[in-house]
Amino acid sequence: MIAIFYSGEDEGYIAVVPELPGCSAFGETEEEALKEIKVAIELWIEAVKKEGREIPKPMGKELLKAVMEK
Repeated sequence: MIAIFYSGEDEGYIAVVPELPGCSAFGETEEEALKEIKVAIELWIEAVKKEGREIPKPMGKELLKAVMEK
């Protein structure tokens, strides 16, 4: 799951992937933030693999289902 929100402090959009700790990106538009977060995800996964750490399983569908059930 990718979350994008406007940051007045940064005067732009921040994209984050809650399932990937520390994975975030910035863009002046939502579209730019989305483009940048896709690059950040690839780099995040590459770094985790090099460190021998486990990559978390995506939980986007499960999180959405939980929200929709409430």
